[in-house]
Amino acid sequence: MGCDRNCGLIAGAVIGAVLAVFGGILMPVGDMLIEKTIKKEIVLEEGTLAFKNWVKTGTEVYRQFWIYDVQNPQEVMVNSSNIKVKQRGPYTYRVRYLAKENITQDPEDHTVSFVQPNGAIFEPSLSVGTENDTFTVLNLAVAYNNTVDGVYKVFSGKDNISKVAIIDTYKGKRNLSYWPSYCDMVNGTDAASFPPFVEKTRVLQFFSSDICRSIYAVFESDINLKGIPVYRFVLPSKAFASPVQNPDNHCFCTEAIISKNCTSYGVLDISKCKEGKPVYISLPHFLHASPDISEPIEGLNPNEEEHRTYLDIEPITGFTLRFAKRLQVNMLVKPARKIEALKSLTRNYIVPILWLNETGTIGDEKAETFRKQVTGKINLLGLVEIILLSVGVVMFVAFMISYCACRSKKVK
Repeated sequence: MGCDRNCGLIAGAVIGAVLAVFGGILMPVGDMLIEKTIKKEIVLEEGTLAFKNWVKTGTEVYRQFWIYDVQNPQEVMVNSSNIKVKQRGPYTYRVRYLAKENITQDPEDHTVSFVQPNGAIFEPSLSVGTENDTFTVLNLAVAYNNTVDGVYKVFSGKDNISKVAIIDTYKGKRNLSYWPSYCDMVNGTDAASFPPFVEKTRVLQFFSSDICRSIYAVFESDINLKGIPVYRFVLPSKAFASPVQNPDNHCFCTEAIISKNCTSYGVLDISKCKEGKPVYISLPHFLHASPDISEPIEGLNPNEEEHRTYLDIEPITGFTLRFAKRLQVNMLVKPARKIEALKSLTRNYIVPILWLNETGTIGDEKAETFRKQVTGKINLLGLVEIILLSVGVVMFVAFMISYCACRSKKVK
């Protein structure tokens, strides 16, 4: 009877040890299986999960415009007073609903080329007015239709998953011809996705044709988006800093007068990108801009939460599941003797014209599918690993203690 009991205790301990070992082995093996599956499905080629969503996004994307209405134009023209503005909006359009076109796979260099058609559908229920309102921004929005962005040539990830979706060339070039030195390079992806297995320490680089440059985002916080754990990456203020504050930005300062010898910050002169028109880009309400830029404009209320740009990235796949792109279009206005309205000005202004907020969030149906196909399976595997390891260790320890106790009693 004692032998049977001891044998049973030893058998229980052995079973516990086996479960614990199996749970321990399952961890690296499971991780390898997940990595293999992700690498297969993230490649940009026909038949993969990534390709289907890449060709045409299932997310509804909206672009909202707010227009700055100048309240004291006569006073400014005569006395060079501070400009008083009041924002009006939003005027909302649905955008990015068209599928990519001219998709061409190149199996030799593992790239895929495409153009992104632009389209804009006015959404009256999300707007304060109609398209008949006489604002320049609405003309810009209409001009957005029937245009294309590209040609883009991106890596498919077939031979190297760490390069998937990274832009190889834009309009046939690796440089933009707008900026000197490395500032002119086309870096990163288009921000719709990034190479998988994103770590919090990674700096996410991406190119935006809207601002005529490459830029980057850094990790800020963990977010739960419709049951999916995501990493929030934000554009840091140093991305718009002056070369004095951030020497890496020295090649984005291309003139000395308006920039006050490159000491001003928070605005970017993109005139070379806009056929010489004096266009400056900034964050809305001159968020993170230097006082010399914002103080001549009254009526601005910069707010980090409303006016910053962020990306919510699912770290395993690298997919952007939610984003908000905010930027402001400004015009340089300076004294001009031959222009009646400007001849009495005694100082330069960078005048805000409009700001836009482009947002998109994964839909409920897509989120449920994502949870089932990706995060749900990964969580289940992790739970099985923990249960096997925990139960195995508890069984091994409990049965071994019982066995030793029995042995001790038998010796006495």
